[in-house]
Amino acid sequence: MNAAELKAVVEYMESERGVEREVIIRAIETALQSATEKTEMEDDGLRIEIDRKTFELKAYKTLSDGSEIESTPRSLGRIAAQTAKQVIMQKIRNAEKEIIFEEYKDRLGEIITGTVTRFDRSDVIIELEHGEAVMTSKERVPTEEYEVGERVRALILAVRERERGPEIMLSRNHPDFVRRLFELEVSEISDGTMDIKGIAREAGYRSKVAVISHDERVDPVGACVGMRGMRVKNIVRELSGEKIDIVRWSEDIHTLITNALAPARLKHVDADEETQTVTVTVEPDQLSLAIGKRGQNARLTSKLTGWRVDIQKDEESMDFEERVAVAVTKLAAIPGIGEEFSDKLVFSGFLTLEGILAAELSDLASIEGISAEQAKSVWYAAEAAYTKEHGEITE
Repeated sequence: MNAAELKAVVEYMESERGVEREVIIRAIETALQSATEKTEMEDDGLRIEIDRKTFELKAYKTLSDGSEIESTPRSLGRIAAQTAKQVIMQKIRNAEKEIIFEEYKDRLGEIITGTVTRFDRSDVIIELEHGEAVMTSKERVPTEEYEVGERVRALILAVRERERGPEIMLSRNHPDFVRRLFELEVSEISDGTMDIKGIAREAGYRSKVAVISHDERVDPVGACVGMRGMRVKNIVRELSGEKIDIVRWSEDIHTLITNALAPARLKHVDADEETQTVTVTVEPDQLSLAIGKRGQNARLTSKLTGWRVDIQKDEESMDFEERVAVAVTKLAAIPGIGEEFSDKLVFSGFLTLEGILAAELSDLASIEGISAEQAKSVWYAAEAAYTKEHGEITE
């Protein structure tokens, strides 16, 4: 390996791989030092040095008085050509790994763009500007399909040091991916005029984003939507059509629930601080809208607010058959009563826990299909459920 070859290797690795010149030269010196130590040579204890300007290889021998003299063996060039290349490349690969880790380790939470290169089962391998990243099946959006050569944007979820090199984990289904898209698209969020207070997401289907403005002149919902809806449209396009509900944040749970369940019209919102449960009452024609398809609207509202959300039809608006059905459903959900006895109780006039507890055991036992022992079990089950919901029963 002559000076011209060494220079070519160094300049290629510097320009194409982004490794600093000094790092490369030191790696080559270390590799050659290792190679000479493993080879039978006429002189021991040689120090290998590469001239930083001419790239000439030289070796120096240390004398007994500590001084050095040049003692470059004739076989050094042959050894360099035969044994150093593999070690040099390994040293350079290690340097590249360190550079990649340093580049990405402080960029957690950023959105980055890469190219899909291949698939490892259901994991997506993505080539970045420097290095590779993986988007595992867990971090993919279930409604999206990716193709080799496709450019994709994703959130840097984690960067870990591994023996084989840095492991960069990406995600497109994390709620923070939506958060970062809003920060990039809505200048009022990036400059601190507005904040995102919470995000609830079912990736690929729907997200609810709660926002608040610190400037009364700025409407947080309108700012996120943008002129002619362009801001939110850009985000929806990046999310492959995922629906976005922008919710005005409020510290008052009643107001927040009302905003989160819009456009459904709510009749009553009752919040229980102790159980962190919100009971929402709606007119019958608003029930499906409030709950959403497969319960999605209610479920996301619960995630967004941190409260359990129970949506019910207004019983005053129900006809007799609907009230009977609701009563049966409620009693069937009580441990110890269940579907086995709920129908019998309701059709005998016992529609509520209060009604059961006010009855004599003989009244319950007179119901067809309920024995005296079963009547006692039903009464105690009703008592336990009532106590759990309202506290101790008072005579």
